[in-house]
Amino acid sequence: MIDSQRIAEVMGGPEVLGGIVTSLSTLESVVHAGLPRAALKRVVERALSERRERRRLLYAIVPESTYKRRPVLSPEASERTERLARIVATAEYVWGDPELARRFLHEPHPMLEGRSPVSVALTELGARRVEDLLWGLFHGLPA
Repeated sequence: MIDSQRIAEVMGGPEVLGGIVTSLSTLESVVHAGLPRAALKRVVERALSERRERRRLLYAIVPESTYKRRPVLSPEASERTERLARIVATAEYVWGDPELARRFLHEPHPMLEGRSPVSVALTELGARRVEDLLWGLFHGLPA
C-alpha cells in the first residue's frame, strides 16, 4: 500500500489540507472531517489531462451543484476523493512518471473489461482491482 504522505500530496498537501499528514490515522481524520473541495480538484488534475474528462470525473464524484455550493466535501465524497488520490499516488509510484501514470489511468485496460482504471476506481472494489493491477505491474507480473 502506498503511504499516507503520498496520498496527501496528491490531494494538495498541507497547503490544501491545512496540515501535514504523517499517518493513516491522520489521513482518516482529515477525510472523516470532510476534505476541502480543492483537494478533489487537485486529484482530478493529477488523474487526467483533458479538461472535459476532468470535469466529467469531478462531477462523477460530487454532483456539480453540490461542488459549487459547498466548500467542504461530505464524508462520503471525501472518501471517494481519497480513494482516487490513492490510485493516482500508486500509479505515479509504479510508473515513476506522472504523465505515464496519467496515460495508464486514462486508457482502457483489457484486465478491466476494456474500461479505464480511473473509471473502475470510482468504487472501493474497483479501486482494489486497479491497485492489484498496478502492484502486479510493479512486481513484473503480466498485466
